Amino acid sequence: MKLTGREKTELFLEGIVTVILLLLLNLSIIILINQSIMTNPGLRDGIFIIKRSILIGPNHYHLWSWENIFIVLMLIFDAAVVYWRLIRRYHQMQLRHIISELHYIANGHLDHRISFKLKGNTQSVVESINALVDSVIRSMNEERAIESSKDELITNVSHDLRTPLTSILGYLGLIQDKQYHSEADLLKYTEIAYLKAKQMKSLVDNLFEYTKVKQTGTPLSINKIDLNQMMEQLVASFELDARKSGLAISAKDTDRPLYIEADAEKLGRVFNNLISNAIKYGKGGQNIYLSAKIGKPGEAIINVSNDGPQIPPKSLNQIFERFYRVEESRNKDTGGSGLGLAIAQSIIDLHGGYINVTSDPDLTTFAIHVPIKHGDRLSQPNAKSRIG
Repeated sequence: MKLTGREKTELFLEGIVTVILLLLLNLSIIILINQSIMTNPGLRDGIFIIKRSILIGPNHYHLWSWENIFIVLMLIFDAAVVYWRLIRRYHQMQLRHIISELHYIANGHLDHRISFKLKGNTQSVVESINALVDSVIRSMNEERAIESSKDELITNVSHDLRTPLTSILGYLGLIQDKQYHSEADLLKYTEIAYLKAKQMKSLVDNLFEYTKVKQTGTPLSINKIDLNQMMEQLVASFELDARKSGLAISAKDTDRPLYIEADAEKLGRVFNNLISNAIKYGKGGQNIYLSAKIGKPGEAIINVSNDGPQIPPKSLNQIFERFYRVEESRNKDTGGSGLGLAIAQSIIDLHGGYINVTSDPDLTTFAIHVPIKHGDRLSQPNAKSRIG
């Protein structure tokens, strides 16, 4: 930290004034002591005896001049007082500079940081202030991101609800105005309105599930789960739907029983979302594969794979974002709520794990990494999805 010319003058004057005051104090003390000695013969004789009895060095010099010893001690004391006063004033100037920097930051210059280097506890104060400003900036950015995220959520929900709602109102309006030519038209309009209403309900249910699992305090009902048995149940549940889409679903058993501690209902929701997506977007492929294995110690990896179309590389890093869809249109037949993978990721995060996705022309694989024991957390080696 560089001192200004005015501050250097202040330090100089502080030192001069302190020296003058100390010299006056020292002179006063010496005069008072001399007067006391001169007016008290007994004290004077006692001091003389002490001088004769004190011998210094191997040659036994006598201590005759107490005034010189006293003056040396007073000079040492004076130097310490001057040093303390100057250091104290210098620290006050440092604090004044720090406060000035704080006012500058508070006036809207949030990208500014206190750059000068100090010594001792004052430097700790500077570092703490810079860290506090960084923390405030992060909090402000996070708050803005949350607000932006809320606005985006409202926009997406409004769009996805408005589209089927418009169709429902349109077809019900045709029915109310009797603008149909036959009973077949009436049934057709009713069926379309019903399907659109189911679509709206599915979106609302998914939105409710998403907001619920995003809460960090969401309770989990932990049970011991046999992954082999779970995969067999999933194959049985989705076999018919997969067959309708021209796909065969199968599970590969592990070499030995593999148990994990997890919430079976929520974990089932994850696999339902992933397998439903594999059926929905795997058209053109032939197979859906389920498999499980031990990863690192204390880690289980469950893969959901399909040999359908490759996910575009540009979409891999966004695929778990809410309302994101690989296809450009939000109104295609395959377009769901766009919340399925976001829900799956949030549920796995609640379990202390993570999901990776890889995709190449031959195979698309969602790899679910979960801890075998509840309460453990896995560290994701790469925060971004990897492209196979």
